[in-house]
Parts: sequence; structure tokens; C-alpha cells
Amino acid sequence: MSRLRIGLLAVRPRTLGASVVPVVVGTAVAATAGRLDPRRAGAALAVAVLLQIGANLLNDWGDCRRGADGPDRLGPVRVTQAGLARPGVVLGAGLGALALAGILGLPLAWSLGAPALLAGALAIAAAIAYTAGPLPLAYHGLGEVTVFCFFGPVAVLGTVAVQGAGPTALAWTASLPVGALATAILLVNNVRDADTDARAGKRTIVVRWGRRTGRRLYTGALALAFAAPAALALLAESPAPLLAWLAAPFAVPAARTMARSVDGPALNAALAATARLHLAFGLLLAAGLVW
Repeated sequence: MSRLRIGLLAVRPRTLGASVVPVVVGTAVAATAGRLDPRRAGAALAVAVLLQIGANLLNDWGDCRRGADGPDRLGPVRVTQAGLARPGVVLGAGLGALALAGILGLPLAWSLGAPALLAGALAIAAAIAYTAGPLPLAYHGLGEVTVFCFFGPVAVLGTVAVQGAGPTALAWTASLPVGALATAILLVNNVRDADTDARAGKRTIVVRWGRRTGRRLYTGALALAFAAPAALALLAESPAPLLAWLAAPFAVPAARTMARSVDGPALNAALAATARLHLAFGLLLAAGLVW
């Protein structure tokens, strides 16, 4: 396998929509306030993608190190567990991506003051602490909360702020479906991996309280996401945010699979469908906001 192929497997490009969508939605919110700044939006996008790449690489390294990724893994190939890359190389690449995110993000945060600097530092810390460090968040039932916060309100409101707009009710409300659908992606992953996570001591919400709880939370995340456009339509005094409801066809097969299946390949398909839902919903929501 070529180094490029191994690198792509490690970076997980199909997952990167989760970091793109909050920036797109946040930029749309900024545009509604007349504060669109393409250069700052582009910088925010680069930082967000680098943060996720770093987190993905550290997750690859950390889950292998802790035994969560083993020979019986049901999900896509992980390069450390499969022996395709040395653990030290994966760890170094992850930390390098986070360092680059910090370098690119520092001027943006500096221009906004101490709260933005703190938010940026917390985002980098969360990317590291998700599966690395002495108390990895994902291993203590905090993965879903972390993903909701940092792929939802933090990312959306951060994008709004760096373009000079404020944390309005519209901005807060727009961040909720983005975070909810990013959390839904993680919930599919955790329902699929519940057995192997339990054996590795990875105490996710699904491991602690069962697959039924994971499925209910998934349904709740989708319900929150699809309720938000109605609230946004009221705040914007326009039906345009309801355009996001056109993403519903992506939700139906994923929700049906989550409700009925524990089969690895079927849940992998639900995972991909939920990622597509997140991307389609986010793009449609952004389009509705700026319409």
C-alpha cells in the first residue's frame, strides 16, 4: 500500500465534513449579519479541518494503544492497529496537525481577546484528551458531550466571532443541529463498537447504559436537528431555513438501520449515511440562512 493511501486512511477524509459544516453554517450566520469575511472564514476552515485531522490521528494511535482497536474491529481500517504505520509516526503527525492548527488560529484568536484564546486552547486540549492522556474523554463517557460542544456551538460561534459578528440567538440556534448531527455520527460508531469498547475498558455512554440508550440518543439528536430549522425560520422571519428539511431522505435509512441492526457492515452503512446527512443538512441550512 502506498504512503499516500496509508496517509488518507489515517486522516479519514470522509469524516472531515464534520469540521467543514460548522464553519459553513457559522459563515452563513455571519453573512446574515453583514459581516462576511472570506479570508477569515477560510482561515477558520483550515484550523477546523486541521483540528479534526489531529484528533483523528491521535484517536488512531490512542485506541490501538489502549486495545479498543483490535483484530476483531468492525469499522474501517486503522493504520496503527493494522501495522501500516508506526505508532510514533501517527502520534507525531497528529500532534503536528494540532500544532499547525494552533499557529494558524493564533492570529484569529488574538484579535478577539482572551475568551477566543481560551476557546482555541480548549479545542486543542479536547482534540488531544479525546483518546490520549491519563483521562481520555472518550473512555469516560464524555465523547458525545465533547463532540456536541466542539463541533456545534464552539465551532459555529467561533466562526461567527472571527468574522466580527456576535453570538446572537440565531447563531446559537444554528449551532445546535450541527452539533447534534455530529454527535449522531459518533453514536452510530459507539453502538457498532459497544462490545469491543467494553472489552477494552472504553466506557462510552453506550457501554455504560446499553445500545438501547445509544439508539434513543441517536433518535433524539436527529429530532433536535430537524426541529431547529423551524426555530430558525421564526428567528429569521423567513421560511428559508426550512430548506434543511430536504436532507430528510438521508436520515430515514440511517435511522431505520440504527433502530434494528447490530450488524457491523449495516452500521457502517448507517455511519456513512449519517455523515452524508450531516453534510447535506449543514449545506442546505447555510443556503437557507443566506437566502
